[in-house]
Amino acid sequence: MSDLTSAITGYWDDAAPTFDEEPDHGLRADRTRAAWDRRLRAWTPAHPADVLDVGCGTGSLSLLLAAAGHRVTGVDVAPRMIEQARAKLSSAGLAARFLVGDAAAPPTGDDRFDVVLCRHLVWTLPDPRAALREWAGRLRPSGRLVLVEGRWRETGQPYVEGAGSLPWNGGLGAADLAAAVRPLVADLRVEPLSDDADLWGGSVDDERYAIIAYA
Repeated sequence: MSDLTSAITGYWDDAAPTFDEEPDHGLRADRTRAAWDRRLRAWTPAHPADVLDVGCGTGSLSLLLAAAGHRVTGVDVAPRMIEQARAKLSSAGLAARFLVGDAAAPPTGDDRFDVVLCRHLVWTLPDPRAALREWAGRLRPSGRLVLVEGRWRETGQPYVEGAGSLPWNGGLGAADLAAAVRPLVADLRVEPLSDDADLWGGSVDDERYAIIAYA
């Protein structure tokens, strides 16, 4: 494990106890939770499907997917995030599989999925283009790659030392990410999300969007 990868793991492990305090992380408000539930139902099959949630964090989206009847596998590099995800679904009476591991190369063996979901992750990755190839390769022939991403405003809060070397540090605009994904899939569409304040617990003024790509 490189020093940068180790620092990234430590950062998110340390962030786990307070991670859900952000409105779009914990989904504690009814309006925010309902907004994400509507989007996820639109992006995923109506029938029960196998969903891989990469960079699942504390499992808030995994919980919504499991509640909708999907078979969910969540992967995150931070053990404390995974602990919270397991507890969150257990307390809700829902089942899912959670694994500690590199979201860019999920430790799921030869398993293939109907949906691979990634939210707010590509900016943290040392090699995001390799991760995109990996995720597209985990899809079944009729599968979907769902990327919820953005180009973030500077918050003034430091990330990890060396983050400036990350290829997509600070996020990536929709046009650029779509260009990176397009060679890997048969088709895709972009949905702007910045104007849906319910998703974020309030209005935002940076670029946020989803790419729904089809194998």
